[in-house]
This record gives sequence, C-alpha cells and structure tokens, in this order.
Amino acid sequence: MTKPGTANPRAGMPLSNVRVLDIATMGAGPLAATFLADFGADVIKVEHPENGDHIRAFGMKKDGISLFWKTISRNKRAVTLNLKSAEGQEVLKELVKTADVVVENFRPGTLEKWNIGYDELAKVNPGLVMLRTTGFGQTGPYSSLPGFGTLAEAMSGFASITGTPDTPPLLPQLALADGVCGAFGAYGVMVALHARDADPEGRGQVVDASICESMSRLLESVYLEYDQLGAVRQRHGNRLPDAAPRGAYESAEKGKYVALSGSAQPVAMRLLEVIGGPELAGDPRFATNADRVANIEDLDNLIADWMKQHPRDEAVEILRANHVAAGPVYDVADLFADPHYKARQALVSVPDPDLGNLTVHNVMPRLSRTDGKVLFTGRDKGADNAEIFGDEMGLDAGRLDALRKSGAI
Repeated sequence: MTKPGTANPRAGMPLSNVRVLDIATMGAGPLAATFLADFGADVIKVEHPENGDHIRAFGMKKDGISLFWKTISRNKRAVTLNLKSAEGQEVLKELVKTADVVVENFRPGTLEKWNIGYDELAKVNPGLVMLRTTGFGQTGPYSSLPGFGTLAEAMSGFASITGTPDTPPLLPQLALADGVCGAFGAYGVMVALHARDADPEGRGQVVDASICESMSRLLESVYLEYDQLGAVRQRHGNRLPDAAPRGAYESAEKGKYVALSGSAQPVAMRLLEVIGGPELAGDPRFATNADRVANIEDLDNLIADWMKQHPRDEAVEILRANHVAAGPVYDVADLFADPHYKARQALVSVPDPDLGNLTVHNVMPRLSRTDGKVLFTGRDKGADNAEIFGDEMGLDAGRLDALRKSGAI
C-alpha cells in the first residue's frame, strides 16, 4: 500500500491541491468524498473515537472486516474526533483552517447545535465549501426527518415505476440513491470550488444535496408527462411504455439472459431481419415504433422464441454481427471474466494490509491526461491520528494525551 504522508502519492492528480474533511457517515456523503479522493483530493475521514462510521459494520465481511468499508473509504486518511465535545470541536476548527471542503450528513441543525455549523466554520475559513447530504435537504417540512436512500428511492417516484404491473414496487439491492446523491454532491462541490475561484473575495458556500431530489432528477421526463398530460407512469417490467422492443430474454441456457433494445428504427428493422428474415421485417404490425408498442406482446413472443434457440453468447454474437444493440445480462462473476473490462482495467487490484490484494472498481470517469487512481483501501479507525494531529497540525504529545484522555480523539 502507498503509505499516506510519505511522498505525496497524489502529486500530479487533478485535485491534489484540494483538502476535504469527511465528517459524514454511511453512504451519500462519504461516497461524494470518495469520488473526490479518487482524483487526488486529500480526504481526511473523521470518525467518532468509539463507534466509528456505522458503515464499518455493513455488508459482507472477511475476517470480521466490512468489504463495503474497504472500498467506500478508499484513498482517505483516517482520524478520530468527537465532534460533540468542546475539545473535539476546537480541533475540527483548526483542521478547517487548512481545508477546502467539509462533507457532512447530520440532521439539519445538529452541527449548529454543536457550534460547528457552516457559519461558525466560515469564520475561520471564509473560502470553505460545505457539502450537506441529507434525505430531504436542509429546508422544507421533511428536512428534520431521518432519510436513508431507501426512502429516496421510494419518495422520488423511482420505486413506483420499477417492477412489473402485477408485483409491488421494487427497491434496488444496492445503495443506488446514495450513489446518485454522492455523484451529484461531488459535482456540486466542484461547481462551488469553481465559483470560489471566480469570486473576488474567494468566498465558499453550502452545497445542499438532497438524496431524494438527486433520485428525482433522473426522472425528469416522468414529471413532465404528469405536468403536461396528467399521465402517471406505471410499472412496465423491462418494457418501455413508448418504445419497443426492449427487454431481457432468456436464452437456451436456463438462467442466462440477453438484454436488447430496438427503440431506434434502424436497429429494430435489423433485429426483425435477424429473427424472422425479410418477411418479418416487412410485417405491418412492426413497421413503426408506434406499431411495435401496440403489438408488443406478439413482438416479445417472437424475440423470446428466437432467443430460446440459442445459447446466450451465441445469441449475442449473432445480434452484434448484425448491428443490433444487445448484450449478456452479467452477474459479477461474468464481469470479472469479461475481456473488455480487463482491457480497460475497469477493475484494479490494490494491496490491503488486512486482507491482501483487493479487486475494486477503478476510478470513474477516466481522464486522458490527469487520471485518478486507487492508491489504498479503507484504513483502520484513527490510523492517521499521529500524522495529522501531530506532524501536520503540530499538536504536542501533552495535548494529544489530554485529548485522548478526554475522549476527544
């Protein structure tokens, strides 16, 4: 592992001059900080001395260590600090003097109650940008409610259109809303830093990232349909209500599926030619997109029948050879074996002091000149206390000992 603090491992990376204090827990806020860390930001993960981040207990574990923690906290140095204590708050303010960004996800008003809200921190660093990620944002009647990604997936309208018409709404089996909010949050931080650079006084600001609104931003056409037509989008399974064909079809191999989309007219015609020759391509039931939507049951049955005659990879090969947008439905084992992912180094192996080599997803997106890099995985709680509090902040041994005894670090 590249040891943080030896020579600057982030040198040459595009955000190497940005320091981020990640005082958030769980998903959205920490993910935003991770996205910044992937491109060189010096992210300092701040955790409670006793409990740490709750995410350390989440997901599958190896040797008692959360694998989710190892990837969501990659590229971050780690310190402990009790933000509820007066001593911990003073140390935070000292850290803020050298920071560009603070990422937090406490319930609105909590940091203000502890005298470390944005206004207080901006007094010691007027250029500070604070990303605040919460379920429902900093204002409004729901702002004080607890709000995890599950509620955002439900209340954004996402779950209501996910699934089949005869089954309940579906929630994703991963932290989708947190990831979306994390990406929007990191984007918001970069916009705020750009605005600070353009401001004659170099002022920072608050970035208010609601997890619910982050998800709803993806559903903009659904909202406009209701606004202008009074139409409420329903669940359609893998189909689209206004484009056909589109779906995942089981191949001759049980449990192995092929996904395809023929929403563009030329692609649909090529698909029809493949599965039924010129006669099917000329069938008036499927002549236009509107015709295909109106006759989707017939079309889906024809595609399903053809797919059942071919193993998955053979079906994909035939369709791709005829320029039809199709691909296998992968599980994670398929993805690890895929030559395209290997060629692009989408997955990279990173040494970890606890678990050996860990294969994690590479940075995203990829830059041609100043790309990011996964330098190291999630660190032990407080692993960098001595380096950051002692070497960098200059707190002497006596002060550090007093802070430990008081429970501040």
